Amino acid sequence: MTEALLSQKYGFLFDLDGVLIDSEGEYSKIWAQVNREYPSGIDNLEEVIKGCTLDKILADHYPDKHIQEKVVARLYELEGRMHYEYLPGARSLLQSLAGKGIPAVLVTSSNDDKMLHLDSEIPEMKSFFSFVVTANLISRSKPDPEGYLLGALKIGCKPENCVVFEDSIQGVKAGRSANAYVVGVVGTNSRESLEPYSDMVVDSLEEVDVNSILNAISNKNDK
Repeated sequence: MTEALLSQKYGFLFDLDGVLIDSEGEYSKIWAQVNREYPSGIDNLEEVIKGCTLDKILADHYPDKHIQEKVVARLYELEGRMHYEYLPGARSLLQSLAGKGIPAVLVTSSNDDKMLHLDSEIPEMKSFFSFVVTANLISRSKPDPEGYLLGALKIGCKPENCVVFEDSIQGVKAGRSANAYVVGVVGTNSRESLEPYSDMVVDSLEEVDVNSILNAISNKNDK
């Protein structure tokens, strides 16, 4: 990194599912199953809710408190059977950031219960992050930028000096609203759907070069 880049503080902010861990497809199956057992009235609920917190999903699609309890219990039962693995390039990117002394923050719509399961599956992951923003710490779900703004604040970094990695439309919109440099990750959504809200789009984190990203942020901020 050049001396000019090192004089600025940068932060890398990551969504979890579909960006760092290979779980998005499993969650789609889980929510499709929940929707069959407790019909929300929306055929493709698993697609509509991507990037949303559980509280928002329940408020928008299961307003009945009695049904909410059943939905949450079934969701946790199915979630508890999931196995998490890194997506290609995720671990090496997090290691690279740690080696360069660049803080990373996890910004996820998942709640604390889900994070406990993640800790049991991939114990080392939390060591890569300076801070973890979960659904329990925010009041507004993506595409609201609250989670990413909080993440930037926690590492003392200006949002415009942060890069956001997201796979959902709600997520890239949140990153854009936070005024961050947005990297869309293809998988959950197509390249074409992510491009309007992203500064760059990659097929996997294996394509990400940290120095190139920092130069891009610097160039964007200089305009």
